[in-house]
Amino acid sequence: MQKMIVEGGHVLNGKVRISGAKNSAVALLPAAILADSEVTIEGLPQISDVYTLGDLLEEIGGNVRWNGQTVHIDPENMISMPLPNGKVKKLRASYYFMGAMLGKFGKAVIGLPGGCFLGPRPIDQHIKGFEALGAEVTNEQGAIYLRANELTGARIYLDVVSVGATINIMLAAVRAKGKTIIENAAKEPEIIDVATLLTNMGAKIKGVGTDVIRIEGVSSLHGCRHTIIPDRIEAGTYAIAAAAAGNEVILDNVIPQHLESLLAKLREMGVTVEDSDDQLYIASRDPLKSVDIKTLVYPGFPTDLQQPFTSLLTKARNTGVVTDTIYSARLKHIDELRRMNADIKVEGGSVIVTGPVQLEGARVKASDLRAGASLVIAGLMANGLTEITGLEHIDRGYENMTEKLNNLGANVWREDMSEEEIIQFQNS
Repeated sequence: MQKMIVEGGHVLNGKVRISGAKNSAVALLPAAILADSEVTIEGLPQISDVYTLGDLLEEIGGNVRWNGQTVHIDPENMISMPLPNGKVKKLRASYYFMGAMLGKFGKAVIGLPGGCFLGPRPIDQHIKGFEALGAEVTNEQGAIYLRANELTGARIYLDVVSVGATINIMLAAVRAKGKTIIENAAKEPEIIDVATLLTNMGAKIKGVGTDVIRIEGVSSLHGCRHTIIPDRIEAGTYAIAAAAAGNEVILDNVIPQHLESLLAKLREMGVTVEDSDDQLYIASRDPLKSVDIKTLVYPGFPTDLQQPFTSLLTKARNTGVVTDTIYSARLKHIDELRRMNADIKVEGGSVIVTGPVQLEGARVKASDLRAGASLVIAGLMANGLTEITGLEHIDRGYENMTEKLNNLGANVWREDMSEEEIIQFQNS
C-alpha cells in the first residue's frame, strides 16, 4: 500500500490537460455489450475503475484490447454470464451491466454494486424502469436477477432525478420492441455522451439533455468509433486547486459550459476565470470571499465537487455554508480537515466553514474518491507535509494526479507504507 505526501506552500502555474470523463467511461464500456460488432472508444481515462470494467467485459466473453487511452471491444462472443461476486462489487457503476445485458440477452445476474459509501443510494428507480419494460426483477442472496422473455417499450416516470437510472433504462430500452419514454430524466453531459455512442451504434434516441427522453427500439446495434467527453469533475477539481494554491493555471481539453455552476461560484469568490472553446484560465487573487453552495442535479452545483470546494473555503474570508442535497452523508472529509486546523462544524444537513485559517500538514485518510481530492487540495494550501492514505479511492477517478500536480509546480510524491502504518490504516 502507498501513501501520498503533499508539501504545501508551492504555487501552481502552467497548463494541465484534463482526461476523459470517468462518469461517462463507466457507462460507455458496459454499453458496448449491446453491439453486435467491435466498438472502439477513444480518450478513456487511465484509472482503476475503467480497467475493472474492462476485466468484467472479458469475464463475460468479450475481446478487450487496450492501446493507451483507446479500447477496442469485440462483443461477438459475449454471453449472459452471471456476475454475482468479485470485481462487480468493487464499483457502483457495475450496475450498468444490468441494463446492457438485459437489453442484449434478456437476462442478467449482477451482484449488488459497491464503490464509495456516500449514504443510501438505492437502485429502486432502475428496477422500476426494468419492470416497466417487462423484466422480472428479484433479489436473491445479495444479487439482482433480471429475466425477460421480451422487452417492450413503456412510459417511465422517475420519482427522483437519477443519472444511473436514466442511463440504465436507456441501455435496456434501445433494443426493446416499440417506444420508450423516460420522464423526469437526468440531463448530465455524461448521459448525452452515452446516448451519442448508442446513436452511433444505430439506436434511435431523441430528447437527451432534456427531462424527457424518447427511444424507438431497434432490433440490433452495430459497432462504431466514439471519443469520450472531457471529465468536468476532474476539470472542476483542478480549477478549485488553482483557486486554492495557484497563480495562473490553464486547463486544457475542457467544455466550459459543463462547469458553469462552479465557475460562477469561483468568480463570486474573487477568482479570475476566463474561458475559450476548450480551455479555462484560472487566476487566484487574495483575499478570497466566502460563498454558500448547495449541490443540485445538473446543471446545478455538482455533488462531486462539494468536498474539494469545502477545502477551498478554508482560505476565504468570513463564513461559507455548504449543503449537499444529493448525498447528505458525504461529510467524512470534515474530521480530516479539522485535523489540519480547519474551522468547520456540521449543523443539521449543512457544513459551516469559517476562514481564513492557515491549514497545517497532518496525517489524514481519504474515505472516498472526492474526499481524497479535497485532502490533496488542503495539503497544497497547508504548512509542512500532509500524508494521505486511502489512495485506492483517488486512483479510481483521477488519472496521474501526482504527475499532473507536479507539472504545475507542486511537490507531491507517493511512498510505500510501512507495515506499522498499514496496520494503523486497516484499524482506523
